[in-house]
Amino acid sequence: MIGYRVLRPWLSNRLITDVFKASSAYFPPDAEFRPKSLIQCYSKMASRDKASNQLLDWKKENACKDSATTGSGCPLAVKDAILTVGPKGPALLQDVHFLDEMSHFDRERIPERVVHAKGAGAFGYFEVTHDITKYCAAKVFSQIGKKTRIGVRFSTVGGESGSADTVRDPRGFAVKFYTEDGIWDLVGNNTPVFFIRDPILFPNFIHTQKRNPATHLKDPNMFWDFFSLRPEAMHQMMIMFSDRGIPDGYPHMNGYGSHTFKMINDQGKAVYCKFHYKTDQGIKCVDAQRAGELASTDPDYGIRHLYNAIAERRYPSYTMYIQVMTFEQASSCSFNPFDLTKIWPHADYPLIKVGKLVLNENPTNYFAQVEQIAFSPAHLVPGIEPSPDKMLLGRLFSYGDTHRHRLGANYLHLPVNCPFKVNNYQRDGPQTIHHQGGAPNYHPNSFGGATDDARARQLLPSHHVSGDVNRYDSGQEDNFSQPRNFYRKVLDAAHKKRLIANIADHLKDAADFIQKRMIGHFSEVDKDFGKQIEEALQAKSKLSANL
Repeated sequence: MIGYRVLRPWLSNRLITDVFKASSAYFPPDAEFRPKSLIQCYSKMASRDKASNQLLDWKKENACKDSATTGSGCPLAVKDAILTVGPKGPALLQDVHFLDEMSHFDRERIPERVVHAKGAGAFGYFEVTHDITKYCAAKVFSQIGKKTRIGVRFSTVGGESGSADTVRDPRGFAVKFYTEDGIWDLVGNNTPVFFIRDPILFPNFIHTQKRNPATHLKDPNMFWDFFSLRPEAMHQMMIMFSDRGIPDGYPHMNGYGSHTFKMINDQGKAVYCKFHYKTDQGIKCVDAQRAGELASTDPDYGIRHLYNAIAERRYPSYTMYIQVMTFEQASSCSFNPFDLTKIWPHADYPLIKVGKLVLNENPTNYFAQVEQIAFSPAHLVPGIEPSPDKMLLGRLFSYGDTHRHRLGANYLHLPVNCPFKVNNYQRDGPQTIHHQGGAPNYHPNSFGGATDDARARQLLPSHHVSGDVNRYDSGQEDNFSQPRNFYRKVLDAAHKKRLIANIADHLKDAADFIQKRMIGHFSEVDKDFGKQIEEALQAKSKLSANL
């Protein structure tokens, strides 16, 4: 009874009974250590976090008495044995239970994402707190107080599904809005810029962040060679090697739509815009030493951190802002406003508050709701359109294409991706869930099938474009002015020191000629910046030679 009294505050009556019944099978009734062992075991259980106790919590809330079945729902007489001729005899081909089990197991993994493979997800809502209808007629912003369900996936970019959450890497921050006008996906990162400005470079850039095809190892020569040949990456690369390159969990980082979008109001007037969502928990980062320790002791730190925050009702939230630029401002802007390697200075284009994103719901099944959630910048709603941003236009195709490869032609039928209603003329194919009954499957038709939406047509004003068709390599455009501002005006002395140390620690493993090329680029940002990195590399080289 001593064990019972100690355990009672944490365990339900039923669970206590189960525990002591189970213990009888392993410990004889007169074993003196049995109650003490149980006390120690369940004291430890009670002190563990919500993620670690998930199965125990599920057992408390779900008294499952159901019979095990096959995939077709047939109850199983014996779950844990195959069908054989005698206890030692050969197996039989007619064992449909075994065939059902193994054939599904052989297929239970889908290809992991080429990028953003490691991620965490959550659900919640977006609430409008400020009126922006003068800029945008999208229904998601229609009135103050309006709430829209959202799904969010956070991720690292370059690593595989089993990689550590605390690597130095940009973080994906993708938001799916389940609006009455369909799905709107705002697919961005925790940085306002990116490494490249032309989508043709994307596969090549990602190859350099992955593994050498010959050695299957991460290769610093690949990594830095690309950066040295495409210095447009300087702005994003400096942010990545700054403190913000390793956020302390997903609730402690900002998110950005990054691209330039177009907003249209009810009068058909359009403006360009950028989306920001700033953490309400405050920015917190992990230093390189602790990040390395976490990579070995808790590689799933980011997933665990997010799950526990929501499970303990410390709901992460983010305040959404927009920046707005008129067409006239865009035409006279001193930089290309559609260049993904550039920010819009807040002094010229101030942040305008829109609303709040709140994450208050953990996934109930990771595979169904996080692994299968599929975002695409092409998923837009009336009132929000793409701009001439080259990277955005390239992503409009690539995201849907990879989802069709990874999840199937009907990936939008999966519950986590499905809009509230769909009336189109696409039919059939693998994994078709919504067949639309007997509605016509062709358009135009004379039988009442879905047709043009007048409001959507109103929010699609024509616009003029002109120019000579050519392939314009933008690699030599202004690559250093904004990184220079970042180094000189954003970072304090201590942060600069950490940035230099982080870069040198990684760049030291690249070939000498690549190091020299990178030092030249860093010197273009700031002469002292280049000099300090050169000195740091020399110090590391001397240290290595003396070992």
